[in-house]
Amino acid sequence: MKPIQDQVKYWDELADEKEFPTPFFLEAIKKHVKKEMNILDVGCGYGRILNELHNNGFKNLTGVDFSEAMLERGMRLYPYLKFVKNNGEKLPFTDNEFDVVLLIGVLTSNVTDIEQEILINEISRVLKKNGIIYISDFLLNYDTRNLKRYAKYEDKYGIYGVFELPEGLVLRHHTIEDVLKLTKNYKKLLLEKTVFKTMNSHVSNGFYYIGQKK
Repeated sequence: MKPIQDQVKYWDELADEKEFPTPFFLEAIKKHVKKEMNILDVGCGYGRILNELHNNGFKNLTGVDFSEAMLERGMRLYPYLKFVKNNGEKLPFTDNEFDVVLLIGVLTSNVTDIEQEILINEISRVLKKNGIIYISDFLLNYDTRNLKRYAKYEDKYGIYGVFELPEGLVLRHHTIEDVLKLTKNYKKLLLEKTVFKTMNSHVSNGFYYIGQKK
C-alpha cells in the first residue's frame, strides 16, 4: 500500500487541474438538515460542495482536507469559506462538535478496511448524538476496463475493487455491503444507487447514503 504521504503528494500535484464531478444531492439532505446547523465536509478538496451549500443559505460551514494545495485552491476560489488542514488520522475538532458531516468521494482514496473504519470512527467522534452523516462514493463496475483492473490489483492489495491510476493514486470501488458495514452504528435514512462521471471523465456506478448517529 502506498504511504499516506505519497497519496497527499499526488493530490497536491493534481489540485489545480482536477475537477470533482461526484454529484451532491442537495434536495435529499435538505430534508434532514436545517440551514443553521454546523456542517463539516471531510475531505473537502477545493470546497465545491461547501460553496454549493453556502449559495443555498447554509452558513455554518467548515471544510477539512490533508492536501494543502487543495485548500489553497479553495481559499482562492471561495475566500469566505472556512478551511482547516488535517495532518493525520485524527480530525482536528472536539468531540460532538458538528450537527452534520459530509464524506463525498473520500472512501475511494482510503482503500483498506481499517483506514475506512478509522475515518468513520473519527467522524462519529466529532458528530453530535442524532447527527447526520452524508456519504457519496463509488460502487463496483462491471465493464471490461474495470473488471480487468480489479483483477490486476486484487493480489497486490488483497481487496477486490482496488486499483491504481496512471498518475499514481490508489483507489477503491465498493459494494453496498461495504457501505452498510461501515455505517452499522447509524440509522439508515436513505441509500440510493446512482451513476456519475469520475474525475477522469469515465462513468461509474455510485451511491449516496444519509444516516443518523445512534
